[in-house]
Amino acid sequence: MVNRKMRISITLFGAVLAGVAAAQTYPVKPVRIVVPFAAGGGVDVTARILAQGLTERLGQNVFVENRTGASGIIGTEFVAKSAPDGYTLLVGSQTTQAVVPAMYKTSYDGARDFTPMMVIATSPLMIVVHPSLPVKNVKDLIALARARPGQLTFGAASGGTPHMAGELFKLTAKVDLLFVPYKGEGPAVSDAMGGQISTVFSNLPVVLPLVRSGRLRGIAVTSAQRVSTAAEFPTVAESGLPGFEANTWFGCLAPAGTPADIINKLNAESARALNAPAVKERMAGMGLFVVANKPEEFAELLKKEIPRWAKVVKESGVKPQ
Repeated sequence: MVNRKMRISITLFGAVLAGVAAAQTYPVKPVRIVVPFAAGGGVDVTARILAQGLTERLGQNVFVENRTGASGIIGTEFVAKSAPDGYTLLVGSQTTQAVVPAMYKTSYDGARDFTPMMVIATSPLMIVVHPSLPVKNVKDLIALARARPGQLTFGAASGGTPHMAGELFKLTAKVDLLFVPYKGEGPAVSDAMGGQISTVFSNLPVVLPLVRSGRLRGIAVTSAQRVSTAAEFPTVAESGLPGFEANTWFGCLAPAGTPADIINKLNAESARALNAPAVKERMAGMGLFVVANKPEEFAELLKKEIPRWAKVVKESGVKPQ
């Protein structure tokens, strides 16, 4: 006679077998990667590279769907509420998972409502100024900002990594830079070139060609170490603000409760695709540096990044624009 404990054990064993079977056959239909921002941006480009690699390795079409609006909230919420079956994924960033939930009342939690799969890549930022500004390094920028409190400006799209990097710089250096909101990174960079704003904290691939041509002056990168493609530029940390670091990271996540076997399969195939020499070279050319880490490593990053950027939002007094 089967007692209650045996029935429970049999049920659990059956669930495990079902999960293993699902992972072995997965995917049996196309997989959707949701990008919560418009096509052409860093999140979108990263997602499309991942989708192409997974399509080749999984034997099913993996496609990108842009669900834009509300600073990324619409697309991110859609994934959080989707079935945890591995057929709807999100490529997000610290903006969607950490900054936006701290700035707005979102229905999702950046960690609790998702299963992390992998940090795909990171992209450092560069602090640049108009060449006419008497600033050649971080110490010069800090000194000038202190001499002209509230007169120096920096521009960015509200809530994005360039914006938050600027707010972190203000807090760390104890300076007063006036934030000027823009609809995107491009217009802010254009105004910096025209001298309408003093500085921008911009993704490296966007501004490095302009720095090379002399249209902007680069003073430091925001990564923890120097960047191989721009090794002549020091980090902010080695320029007088120890510990300063602000990178854009792009990560793939699934709805909370997605089976571990499916996540592990996606992780393994994604890593193989992203670590192909041709893919790494292509991404490096765009200022994207492949990470392709494990789910548990991404989970640890989220535990650090969410409170870190929530603190910056709170202490800086940033409000939705």
